[in-house]
Amino acid sequence: MNPDAVLAAAAAAWARVGAGLTPADRAALGEELSRRRAAGPADHRAATERAAGLLAAALPEEFGAGGRSVAVPVAESGTVAGFTADDLAVLLLDGSPMAGPVLTAVRERLLAAPSVPKGELAGRERGLILLPAEDGPRVPRFQLAPDGMPRPVVLTVNRLLGAETDPWGAADWWLSPHAWLGSPPAALLGTPVEVQLPDLADLLTEEF
Repeated sequence: MNPDAVLAAAAAAWARVGAGLTPADRAALGEELSRRRAAGPADHRAATERAAGLLAAALPEEFGAGGRSVAVPVAESGTVAGFTADDLAVLLLDGSPMAGPVLTAVRERLLAAPSVPKGELAGRERGLILLPAEDGPRVPRFQLAPDGMPRPVVLTVNRLLGAETDPWGAADWWLSPHAWLGSPPAALLGTPVEVQLPDLADLLTEEF
């Protein structure tokens, strides 16, 4: 299995693979994945090979000769079960579950929404959705009033949605069309309808 496919296989089985790595192994793998992200073509390849080597050394039953993950099918594109080598960095470095054949598209859609870097909020980010990204946490702009302050109704809804522990799920609720509202809830901020949003969010949480 080529090094890119090793990383893709690790992403595809991350729940098992991540649990099998020691803190030191995770730190070393994270360093190589960080170098891989920032590297030019030659260094990118070298970092990929080092990361694959770390996995083989740390988890030989998975990535050594005849290992469990080495035996999985690799698509012509180099993906494993729809996961790419880049997905491993998303899972480990960003701490984001939004990887793989389905959730990558969702992550990219949510990250494409207008946002501001966390650093621009000067400590006003408490209660807001923070989305992990390669260039640092992003704060979807819809959460901010025109004066740059967090919207009170957003803070209320985010609390109901559990945005601190599930920022992607909360962002998807805000930015996806809602069957009852006929538009994404975020589009209704600043309108008379926004007063209904906490009740709708509360109804969602009651269903679970």
